[in-house]
Amino acid sequence: MAFKILIAGFQHETNTFAPSPATYESFVRGEGHPAMTRGDAVLALRDVNLPIGGFILASEQHGHALMPVIWTAASPSAQVTEDAYERIAGEIVAAAGAGGFDAIYLDLHGAMVAQHVEDGEGELLARLRAKVGASVPIVASLDLHANVTERMLASADALVAYRTYPHVDMAAAGARAERLLARLLDERRPLVRASRRLPFLIPINGMCTLLEPARSMYEALGALEKDQVVSLSFAPGFPAADFPECGPVIWGYGDNAAAARAAVDALYDTMLRDEALWAVPFLSPTAAVTEAMRLSATAQKPVVIADTQDNPGAGADSNTTGMLRALLAEGAQDAALGLIWDPEAAAQAHAAGVGATLELTLGGRSNVPGDTPFAGRFEVVALSDGRCRYDGPMMHGMQVNLGPVACLKIGGVRIAVSSTKAQMLDRNLYRVAGIEPEQMKILVNKSSVHFRADFEPIAHAVLVAKAPGPMTADPGDLPWTRLTPGIRTRPMGASFVG
Repeated sequence: MAFKILIAGFQHETNTFAPSPATYESFVRGEGHPAMTRGDAVLALRDVNLPIGGFILASEQHGHALMPVIWTAASPSAQVTEDAYERIAGEIVAAAGAGGFDAIYLDLHGAMVAQHVEDGEGELLARLRAKVGASVPIVASLDLHANVTERMLASADALVAYRTYPHVDMAAAGARAERLLARLLDERRPLVRASRRLPFLIPINGMCTLLEPARSMYEALGALEKDQVVSLSFAPGFPAADFPECGPVIWGYGDNAAAARAAVDALYDTMLRDEALWAVPFLSPTAAVTEAMRLSATAQKPVVIADTQDNPGAGADSNTTGMLRALLAEGAQDAALGLIWDPEAAAQAHAAGVGATLELTLGGRSNVPGDTPFAGRFEVVALSDGRCRYDGPMMHGMQVNLGPVACLKIGGVRIAVSSTKAQMLDRNLYRVAGIEPEQMKILVNKSSVHFRADFEPIAHAVLVAKAPGPMTADPGDLPWTRLTPGIRTRPMGASFVG
């Protein structure tokens, strides 16, 4: 049976310890995501690896009519401004208030904190529920890094999370959400929910589903999703949001309460048993570079270093200089680093032209102890308008505009400098700066895990470095004030006491 479904997307991953808020203009630009889109133009996202893309394709295949409102996202950062939240959430709620549909689907992140609302998605879902009543099904897809709250679970009929990090299954998650929504509409009876919150925070580097223990955890989840257990999700959380419900949650839906509870309990027990395995070792910048140089001396592929604490995909600004200093201090050759977000440096390079040599001060504006601007003499190697397409597994097919981009060379290091923040999750973000990543001996990526989807196939080895930056890689190092007392701030770590 065909139905009419209102659809919208509003995504932000909020690091409450980060330096820069997400303004309305941040969402208009998209900042590494598609730019803000409204109405029927949203349907063009069907070909992009996003949850809403998978939902649109599945809905069209099943003959549903879609009423698109808005899709918008901004780069992870500090809190969403009240102005941005109210304008975007208000637009979605107003459209719901106009009626004319059978159900609502939302493409959400699940870890949004606004300046005036600490549970951004829970607030939006509650407003929608109040607007449309209990009889209209509401289903949402969530990022694997969602901090899932009780209000979110209570306000939606079903929530579905990604199962991969790097997130290569975003469209698949949207398709799963469509199947759940179709079931709710066809059968006109609710699913029974079970959920459990885990008592420890997990470093984001430890959540990679290409590696253990996350890989086995999601395999176990998939094996339990059968018979009367209709849907299971595990969100390890985003461990940089200082509010009581930050942290990992397992939840599921079924036709039978006991079956749903048993599946969730089994996954919960597995997590407690394997808690120690979720801890992550980190290298210092110098140790990472020296090890990369040792490995690359005989390797046929680049050695990739994750500059994890300056990951703009987790709230940093992608402009720290610790890894650049380490590369130069150790005399690294055939190395590339990207992206450094510095519009002023990019503009100076474009003014000077390819082949020019100029003195400039690069990055270092994080206000984090140990990070300062880097002053040096750079050669302008390449310039571009910053327009490219993602061809890697994550967000495949998405067009991005980084603004003016420059490749600056100093010593044996090439630096991709952009005018817009974007996480280094696709090799084309090097190529847009005239750098062929496969030809480098060392690549330093401002990312934590997402880069692995497109870079592991060309990597001899992957190292994780902890240079000074705004995105504290170990949640046990953060100055928490509002967590739920008793939660351990790292695997097997100390409990938060308030």
